[in-house]
Amino acid sequence: MAITSAMVHGAAPRQAPLADDAPLISAAEAGDGVVGDLLAVEALLGRAARRRSGPLVTVLRPAAVVGPAVDTMLTRHFEAPRLLTVRGVEREWQFTHVDDVGSAVALVLDQRLRGQFTVGHPDVLTAREVEAAAGMRRIELAAVTAFGAAERLHRVGALPAPASELAYTVYPWTVTGAGLLAAGWEPRWSATQCLDVLLEGVQGRTALAGRRLGARDAAAVGAAGAAVAMIGTAAVWRRARARRRP
Repeated sequence: MAITSAMVHGAAPRQAPLADDAPLISAAEAGDGVVGDLLAVEALLGRAARRRSGPLVTVLRPAAVVGPAVDTMLTRHFEAPRLLTVRGVEREWQFTHVDDVGSAVALVLDQRLRGQFTVGHPDVLTAREVEAAAGMRRIELAAVTAFGAAERLHRVGALPAPASELAYTVYPWTVTGAGLLAAGWEPRWSATQCLDVLLEGVQGRTALAGRRLGARDAAAVGAAGAAVAMIGTAAVWRRARARRRP
């Protein structure tokens, strides 16, 4: 058995909850970051399962995992001064506590389940509910502006993840968890409880573009916030200038 992530299915605007048999994105779409690594692992598992004498393989693909000491791109998203959103997209947030991932593993082993299963509590939160609970304001940019800026930052080494992985913080990738739920899996941690755990874990931390900042970097927070505002202002200025042209 292996545990990867539902990120291998991709994130996209207006994407419906992902079923257990949802297609995987391509390596080209994933890029050279964490998702690309997860797809490489899944490719190896797939080849092993297709061998005539190969092992029976079960893959669990959880939604965004939270819990004590869990440190991921998604948890660091909540360490930023503001929550980045893409204009016109109201994504839902789904979290899975690491304890519930453990209970899913126990169920698979106990029932000898085989195949691929998404892992996620059916309970989800709206973007507005998450913002209110986190006490954070949003910064809203057009998709072309947000992804363009992320690409430039990654190119110069300021952003550790490829721009393609920004999609997982601004677009939905919720899962149904249908197979495990039908088999009797009962997650104990609700979306609200998971968010509380996440927010408690990031208290006192600040991250920008996926990088965690220490106390000596406090001045960079203001500078980065100004840079984000300038990117948005420049985009608005360019559109206004284009409209004035005859």
